[in-house]
Amino acid sequence: MTGEEYIDSADETLEETYEPPMSLAEYVDAVMEHPSTAAHASKYLLDAIEAAGTRTVLEEGERTERYRFFDDPHNDGEHAILGNTEVLNSFVDDLRSIAARRGKEEKILWLDGPTATGKSELKRCLVNGLREYSKTAAGRRYTVEWNVSGVGGATGMTYADEPTPDEDDWYASPVQAHPLSVFPRSVRAELVAALNERLDDHIPIHLEADLDPFSREAYDHLEEQYRRQGVEDLFSAITDERHLRVKNYVVDVGRGIGVLHSEDDGPPKERLVGAWMAGMLQQLDSRGRKNPQAFSYDGVLSQGNGLLTVVEDAAQHADLLQKLLNVPDEGSVKLDKAIGMDVDTQMVVISNPDLEAQLNKHADLEGSDPLKALKRRLDRHEFTYLTNLSLEAELVRRELTNETEIWEADSYDAVAARIREPVTISVRGGDGDVRDRELAPHAIEAAALYAVVTRLDAESLPPGLDLVDKAFVYDRGYLQDGDERRYREEFDFEDAEEGGAGIPVTYTRDLIADLLHEETDRHHPDLAVEGVIMPRDLLNAMAERLDDAPMFSGNERTEYENRLVPVKNHVFGRQEDDVVDAIMRDKRVDEATVEEYLEHVYAAVEDEPIENERGERVEPDPLKMKVFEIEHLGRFDESDYDVAEATEGPWAFREEKVITALNRHAWRHRDEEFRVGDVDPREIPVIETVLGSHDWDDVARTYEDLEPSQWDDPPSGTETARLKAKAVENLKELFGYSPASAELTSRHVMGQVSYRWD
Repeated sequence: MTGEEYIDSADETLEETYEPPMSLAEYVDAVMEHPSTAAHASKYLLDAIEAAGTRTVLEEGERTERYRFFDDPHNDGEHAILGNTEVLNSFVDDLRSIAARRGKEEKILWLDGPTATGKSELKRCLVNGLREYSKTAAGRRYTVEWNVSGVGGATGMTYADEPTPDEDDWYASPVQAHPLSVFPRSVRAELVAALNERLDDHIPIHLEADLDPFSREAYDHLEEQYRRQGVEDLFSAITDERHLRVKNYVVDVGRGIGVLHSEDDGPPKERLVGAWMAGMLQQLDSRGRKNPQAFSYDGVLSQGNGLLTVVEDAAQHADLLQKLLNVPDEGSVKLDKAIGMDVDTQMVVISNPDLEAQLNKHADLEGSDPLKALKRRLDRHEFTYLTNLSLEAELVRRELTNETEIWEADSYDAVAARIREPVTISVRGGDGDVRDRELAPHAIEAAALYAVVTRLDAESLPPGLDLVDKAFVYDRGYLQDGDERRYREEFDFEDAEEGGAGIPVTYTRDLIADLLHEETDRHHPDLAVEGVIMPRDLLNAMAERLDDAPMFSGNERTEYENRLVPVKNHVFGRQEDDVVDAIMRDKRVDEATVEEYLEHVYAAVEDEPIENERGERVEPDPLKMKVFEIEHLGRFDESDYDVAEATEGPWAFREEKVITALNRHAWRHRDEEFRVGDVDPREIPVIETVLGSHDWDDVARTYEDLEPSQWDDPPSGTETARLKAKAVENLKELFGYSPASAELTSRHVMGQVSYRWD
């Protein structure tokens, strides 16, 4: 695009975002057509979240619906909150109760949890989502602006330093006053009732806030002047479009969203609502009283009026929390002793665990605890560290590469492929040269798995399972146990308290950042192996540097070090699988052959014919089933068959392993007409194992002259040299290895295999 085209695009964007100002009557007509645009704060926030829709996710082994709003869709996922879906859903449920006035309207929503669990992302996600929603037709947000210049000698209104008397001197409400708050209460009540009759929603609109003090000063001035003039239609004169206009605004921090940061300081009143401007008090004729037009309105409640108030790192503002006690239920706050301001805002408090310690410092006083009322009003939602491997891997990649894409996939196989992917990062060395460093396949997986394992409860493990097993139950919903799958519901993990402690993603990120700049002692005449960080490099560094991290206690360091071995074993097993699959690539069974076997077995057990390529109905072929079971499954041999007919062993296998799995699939899809051809073979555990999966016995049987001990530097012309060249190429093509990481991984695997080869 040319520069002019970018300018045109920006013009179009703003044109779609803003509407021309309208009169109060036009606004009323507009909201009668679209009542939801007049929603009160908590309902508007709920509408914005629900408008983004939902998607199905798998967390801790269970499927649940997740609001896409928390994926930060309007910002390409940059500040998406990964995981904690149950917590976010609970947050929305509470918001729904507050919006509907179902007994929780006095609550302050409290998001609590350790650092690096997504709480700050929630704030950014709320800001991004509300900003973009307010730009849409459904999410328009409106306020009023005033012009009193020339009425009764008035020289203008201001909350700036210098008033400028001008005919076109319009000043918007500094606290986003709702346009309907201009109406007298009785009329406003009728208006809201009429809106709710037209509203297609189970949550009605509530509007009880009167005009803000700034707008009230303008209203009172106009009322006094026109009353003196004897104007009959007084309200019409006050709200004439020469004096009052309704305009839409884009929600942002300072306009409908108030954020109190940890570093903000000042007296409590100033942080809450703002401060008086001494110079303006002297300039404005206030007839011996304070004029609200000389107020700054830059406090968190003033900025957040009309939508959302966020107290970030709330432990730094604990003194304000008690002063916020009555704001949600009374809906008002004081600018001064004699000047109050109605507030419509949803309050959200974000904190680390140190706030809880402050709140409980008088807990031993029980009934006399001065903080008891505050604790009762805080509705706590606790963020935890991620306990899903795939989510942690996605988070680690984000931290390293700034990738923002949300991982969505139709199957776990697709997610698993993302978890194991390598990452290449360009770094500038001390000599000023930029070079690529590769995190080899499974390196991110290894780091993420180790972090997750440190966060899991070991006490709830059933006999025979380790924490890596538990991590995979949580991540994919089942555990593969030989031919069987044990699903999440079979495990009793409900009482486990997990994710509250462990290795945070910031530790992993910082450690990897250090490794990227450290030299390795690897060398190769042709390959840049010195630039590769292997999974074992990463795991060793994560464990060894625990002692240097002040965030961990001595007991935590010891416990985390003890959890390293099963992670190393799992990752090595994954590398073994890659190497075996690379060696045996041309021996894999294609899915068409598997599907043909399934069709014949299903027909044989159900005693039904099948349809051949010519459309003829024929009996299932016992020879095809026998060949598949001997050569591909490796379960049986010739002695298990009477010529081609299966004896009791193969027949029981077909009924108990294959048909049971097919029937399970049919039951899960019972709302559809079942066809064997609709089944994904990977959903049948015993079949899944033959789709490209082999073991070292298969390798030894297929390649009798292979010598793993010669793998590092095989003699030319040998089968080992030929297999190595093929395996390295296949590792690159199948799994995304670079030549260097393929060399290092295959060397590592074959070095271990050589010890047990004979």
